Amino acid sequence: MKRILVVGGGAGGLELVSKLGRKYRKKKDVEIMLVDSAERHLWKPLLHEVATGIMDVAADALEYRAHALHTGYKYRYGELEAVDRDKKQIQLAPLLSSKGTEILQRRYLNYDYLVIAVGSITNDFGTPGVADHCISLDRSAQAVLFHQELMEELLRFSGDRAVDPVRVAIVGGGATGVELSAELHHVVEELTKYAPEHIEEFSDAPPERYFKVTLVEAGPRLLPPLPEDISARAKLALEQLGVDVRLSTMVTEAGPDGLTTKEGELIPACLMVWAAGIKAPPFLSDIEGLDTNRINQLVVDASLRTTRDSHIFAMGDCASCEISEGVFVPPRAQSAHQMAMTTYKNLVALIADESAKLRPYVYSDKGSLVNLAKYKTLGAMMAPLFRKELLFEGAMARLFYLSLYRMHQSALHGHFKTIFFVWAGHIHRTVRKMIKLH
Repeated sequence: MKRILVVGGGAGGLELVSKLGRKYRKKKDVEIMLVDSAERHLWKPLLHEVATGIMDVAADALEYRAHALHTGYKYRYGELEAVDRDKKQIQLAPLLSSKGTEILQRRYLNYDYLVIAVGSITNDFGTPGVADHCISLDRSAQAVLFHQELMEELLRFSGDRAVDPVRVAIVGGGATGVELSAELHHVVEELTKYAPEHIEEFSDAPPERYFKVTLVEAGPRLLPPLPEDISARAKLALEQLGVDVRLSTMVTEAGPDGLTTKEGELIPACLMVWAAGIKAPPFLSDIEGLDTNRINQLVVDASLRTTRDSHIFAMGDCASCEISEGVFVPPRAQSAHQMAMTTYKNLVALIADESAKLRPYVYSDKGSLVNLAKYKTLGAMMAPLFRKELLFEGAMARLFYLSLYRMHQSALHGHFKTIFFVWAGHIHRTVRKMIKLH
């Protein structure tokens, strides 16, 4: 029996086991298994919507166990602790209850081919105080925590109008920081429509009286992967909403009262989000014998196999794949999707013939999109016919942005089920509140 073990149920890992599960679900000699330290999957680019309450994890997340049953793979709940390359075996950490008692002992899973797709976490670059005072949007639990604290701060302000407004500081001018800044203003607007007791008077005050957002970016512009024109438009749109955009501003410390810049200025904030930079989980550098780079990513060859073990693949944000000399695949959802497709084809070839020649991974930049809540959607898409980037804005850009998530759903569930998800989503929007109020 050939055992394919995939660790990490993010965008790439889940798409991979979905395709493999459907292909080999009726084959008794091939076993596909997914391991993840969470029980539910939510597309990472949507975590900012969970943080603001636009999306409800309980309603919109995918349950691994149910999906595994319907798709043809097996699922194990656990966290990767070690890899024994000689035995072709991984070790899962003991599973503990909420009270700290052991539920399951260490478990060991064998593999013929191992795929590591554990994604990335936020890189705080060793900045003092970030771990204690800032929230990162790496997992849905962190996004839920931010939403809870946001609602608590709004409630605190409503109880005492003499206090300072609710101040949110976001570090990082990438897609997460920009989209979160806009979505926060959208949510505060929506809150006034429901008019519960603690916010009914918000609509009578100017927004800056009760809510302020500061976006801090160390570089000279927002959204570095996108063209400068898109970056400038995004900055203008945020400033029109009242967001205080700070460019070329380096944060040196995070404290209980806010962020301290390199110039010694204190940016006051009661809620702080760190969305600047990524790194792979530190435990990857502890896997004996495998090459990793300075941010813990596993170094892979052109076929996405690790450079020192042909039975271990790595893909997504945790893989360091060189496109050309000194240029590496960027950490984007489209990269993870493309890597999953290449890894799928290579694993199918290896299952059929262990000596099969593997196809190389070729990165194709399809462009980038950023959605500023209901206010504006901007993007730059590659046009092969004209061999240049085309800039989009407005309804067309919004349509492209919405299609990205539907493409991800299609990869997981198939086109037919995705149509029902779209239909069900329209129904839900008519019967349930627009945002979470708790």
